[in-house]
Amino acid sequence: MAQKTQKIRITARLQPRASRDELPGRNDEGTMRARVKAAPADGAANAALLKLLARRLGIAKSKVSLVSGARARNKIVEIEGVTEAVIRKIIRHEGRLK
Repeated sequence: MAQKTQKIRITARLQPRASRDELPGRNDEGTMRARVKAAPADGAANAALLKLLARRLGIAKSKVSLVSGARARNKIVEIEGVTEAVIRKIIRHEGRLK
């Protein structure tokens, strides 16, 4: 019997036009912070966020999707195929990974 895939939703605060793509941790409210080089035009920053998360989590881009916030800095992202503990570990240590 196959295991049921779990989907996790996280809140992210996106900063477009940053100097580099990174996940520098969480803000005071507990929201994940994300910085991407892409501009917000034509959804490029959103796509860069999803690609960054997929790459850092080691999963396919198709497993990461934007649920809400397409035109706002605050996003809700749904991630399939990883545990919440893995996501927390990646966010916590991102600043040290180069």
